[in-house]
Amino acid sequence: MVSPNRNSILVVGVSPQVSLLLERVLSAAGYKVTVSPDREGARISFQSALPVLIFTGERMGESEMLDFIGEMSRQLPAAPIVLFTERDMPDLVKKALHAGISDYLCLPLHPEDIQVIVQSSLEKARQRKDWMLRESRRVTANLQRRVDELENFTRLGRSITGSLDLDSVLTAIVDTAVMLTGAEEGSLLLLDEETGELYMRAARNFQDEFVRTFRLPVSDKLVSQVLSTGEPVLLDEKTPQKIKTSYLVHSLAYVPLKLQDHVFGVLGVDNRRESLPFKERDIILLTAVADYAVIAIENARLYLTTNVERNKLGTVLTRIQDGVILLDVDERLVLVNQTIRSAFKLDESNLSGVPFRAVFNQPELVELVSTAGKSANNRSEISVEDGRFFSVQLTPIPDIGMAITLHDITYLKKLDRIKSDFVGAVSHDLRSPLTAIMGYTELIERVGPVNDRQKDFIRRVNLNIMHITRLIDDLLNLGQIESGFDMSKENVDLERLIEFAEEPYKNAIVKRSISIEHQLPEKMPALLANPVQIRQMLEKLIDNAIKYSPSSSKITITAQVEGEQVILQIKDTGIGIPLIDMPYIFEKFYRGSNIGSDSPGSGLGLAIVKSIVENHHGRIWVDSNPGQGSTFTIVLPLIENQRQENRPQETQAQS
Repeated sequence: MVSPNRNSILVVGVSPQVSLLLERVLSAAGYKVTVSPDREGARISFQSALPVLIFTGERMGESEMLDFIGEMSRQLPAAPIVLFTERDMPDLVKKALHAGISDYLCLPLHPEDIQVIVQSSLEKARQRKDWMLRESRRVTANLQRRVDELENFTRLGRSITGSLDLDSVLTAIVDTAVMLTGAEEGSLLLLDEETGELYMRAARNFQDEFVRTFRLPVSDKLVSQVLSTGEPVLLDEKTPQKIKTSYLVHSLAYVPLKLQDHVFGVLGVDNRRESLPFKERDIILLTAVADYAVIAIENARLYLTTNVERNKLGTVLTRIQDGVILLDVDERLVLVNQTIRSAFKLDESNLSGVPFRAVFNQPELVELVSTAGKSANNRSEISVEDGRFFSVQLTPIPDIGMAITLHDITYLKKLDRIKSDFVGAVSHDLRSPLTAIMGYTELIERVGPVNDRQKDFIRRVNLNIMHITRLIDDLLNLGQIESGFDMSKENVDLERLIEFAEEPYKNAIVKRSISIEHQLPEKMPALLANPVQIRQMLEKLIDNAIKYSPSSSKITITAQVEGEQVILQIKDTGIGIPLIDMPYIFEKFYRGSNIGSDSPGSGLGLAIVKSIVENHHGRIWVDSNPGQGSTFTIVLPLIENQRQENRPQETQAQS
């Protein structure tokens, strides 16, 4: 960028004689004169130095000259332009003045006139430049003050958001208030709800002892006005006013600390030594600073409340008898309570942030966490080294992670084992006398004639013995299943087992004109299961479907593979299950309220089915509408090699 040369003067469009005179006179005065016949030459001369004064003349032509004057006024507003005319031309001079010249000359010319007009024009230009500099400094100073204010507010905002130390933040707020207003002192007063007095929470340029002991009743005229109206107060009088008979001020400004129309304090600045008044602008700045104070106090209050509640929650979760494990979204430990540490024999080291699998390796827990959100089953049971059993439930928590709760069910397991042992013992002890009774009833007719009524009695006895025998068989089966007896597993063909399970009911199906429809995949995967138990499960469900379905109805058996599990459904169009019975339908000896007393059954069939499903790590549930039928759904896991075979296919399908 070319800078102005304070000794350079440009002469453009002036006659050669006058140009020579101007060059001699101005060169003698120490100026460097550049003469150009036209505008293009003048533009070229600008490349070496910008002139501090320009002479121009009508030799350029009136229109071009006026355009040149306007162009130079815009490009070089600090360089005066002097017009030379060979004769007095008032109209041209008037147009040139409007275009931007500062003075003009005409023949005859004298050297003294040239020097005077140059000095006069340059002095005017210097004065104009000085004024512009002063005005620029004034405007710049005002802008700089605003920038400084914004920087102070920015620093104050960073202080509030970057620190939870309320003392340091409030001190910074009072310091900022004093700095922005130019006050001698500043204070932040908060209302003590119990005493009804204001105490000094933070201060600037007050003695520490005064700050600690200062108390101002809300009945004070100025403070009461701020608290009651929620509006600022500006005091500026020649006679000092006394505040609580503690100190005198010449000027004072109070603004309220207000949260949702509730005023709980005052931010104030004052001048005690100098009678410098505060202005409305100071009130605006103080109000903005007070808003920061409200934010800081509210942040501190919310943090304290949150911290207290978090400590309470942590204490509850730590002391609660149930085990609690909290995980974040990355499956890292957030909290492990004392019950978990005791059950899994963990030390007291800090586990926060440790990956879940680095601490817990129980297959049931790992699988539960791995399938969180992917499977409908969020429950499991585990046993620990000391022999205790826990019911485990996983609860996903959106945007946080998941919570795992463990409830000690050891006593329930013991009760269930005692009950199973008792049932097994009683069932075994009943079998011998029942066999004897049945044998003697068969011998009655052999030892002598019996009448029809006696035959009916014998038939009824035999029927009841058969019913009790079936009940005992079911109890023994249930006991064996629950105890884990004969849990040997092998690869089984589910489709063949379904056919075998239907075989005992062929006569009943034909007699009642019931149709059974199969909806099975073409390639049914194998299951790693106990074939005897799976067949028994299918028989119980098919028996129920036939028993409680009307004649000429349809039973549908469907199976489908989803991921690593097989979903089996047995659907009938029978009497259905009332809603009130649904929670208890799989309990032992429970029968639906809509089943007649003459309908045979022990109430153990579905309990046996559920035990078999659970022994195979599966799930079972029922959907039913009374009068429309029921659908039993069983989910069983595939065998391990089948899972491995399915995974590449699933990956390929997803890609």
